[in-house]
Amino acid sequence: MSIYLIVEGKNDRSKLQRLLLPEIDILCTFGTLNSIKLEALRKKVNDDEVFLFMDNDSSGKKIRGILRDAFPDAGHLYTLRGYAGVEGTPDEHLIAQLEKAALNEYIIY
Repeated sequence: MSIYLIVEGKNDRSKLQRLLLPEIDILCTFGTLNSIKLEALRKKVNDDEVFLFMDNDSSGKKIRGILRDAFPDAGHLYTLRGYAGVEGTPDEHLIAQLEKAALNEYIIY
């Protein structure tokens, strides 16, 4: 069974790739979602484990809402208000969120 982490942008993915082993596949929405992108994400994830890690802004909340409906069993990771999205969040907070999601064995400390 694979584990997927869905983020908004490539900078978010790059930041998290430095903190996670390559066994975690990080997928991007690239800031927008349409039916074609959503279907591609569904096909890729299939029935595997998925976590959503969106920015704490209006765009991120909108994307999280759409993905929550598409992946009702997804785990949710959150940035704190005031940080410039996932990419601008300090590593310590990102690691804490990954630990809460029980992804400890995949974290690069």
